[in-house]
Amino acid sequence: MSVFDGLKFRKVYSPIHSLDPRIKFLYVCVIFTAAIIFWELIPLIILFLIQVPFVILAGIKREWLRSMRGAAFLATIIFLTNFIFSFITASYTVTAFNVEHAITMTVRFIVLIESFSVFFLTTSPDHLGLALEQTRIPYEFCFAFTTAVRFVPVLAEEAQTIMDAQKARGLELEHGNFLKRIRNYIPILIPLIISAIRRSLELAEAMESRAWGATENRTNLYMLKMHRGDFVLIAVTFGILAITVYVRLFLEIPSLNDLVGSLF
Repeated sequence: MSVFDGLKFRKVYSPIHSLDPRIKFLYVCVIFTAAIIFWELIPLIILFLIQVPFVILAGIKREWLRSMRGAAFLATIIFLTNFIFSFITASYTVTAFNVEHAITMTVRFIVLIESFSVFFLTTSPDHLGLALEQTRIPYEFCFAFTTAVRFVPVLAEEAQTIMDAQKARGLELEHGNFLKRIRNYIPILIPLIISAIRRSLELAEAMESRAWGATENRTNLYMLKMHRGDFVLIAVTFGILAITVYVRLFLEIPSLNDLVGSLF
């Protein structure tokens, strides 16, 4: 459940936290696009390293590492799936190309998780909803999205609490075959679903008591404004996009195996 820690905002005063959420989301979209269009390992490693300074400047190293550690299980599944598939298609032989391809798919997943983790760790749900409103998105959709962002980490913590309570009562989650492990999660899913329904009802009652939707023209106490740091991030974002397009169209990217072979 620690992967969901990457969706929980931490209020810290840093240059990254003070950036406009719209610009940060644009940066995330560019990183996402670059990670999708590259099939080579070297540019994906560069994309991963580009975001490390953002983590350091934001002061979220511990939370970011926890989200990366939580994503390690899915990353392992992605690596094994790609490796086994390449192993079968290569007539049951292990080649350096197959191993590099599996690592590439895994690093791509890690880059995507890393970028969205930095975004949600440094962006307040209130500012995110305000940014969506200022981009002319209907408030109902903004409210639904920000509520989901708030509730996902809460439900993840509650699921962990239920798991600990059921383990204390003798429930074994790590023993038995695959189907038995799935059945063992039923005593966890049922209380979690009931708790989620209870929370949704409480939220609906709170919204109704506050006359949610009584007026169409809502006002906000704060308005998002762009500052010098936002323009710097815009320049960095479009620089990354331009380099990505140029490298993809006009340069031949060597594989890591070819690069190591040329050195030795």
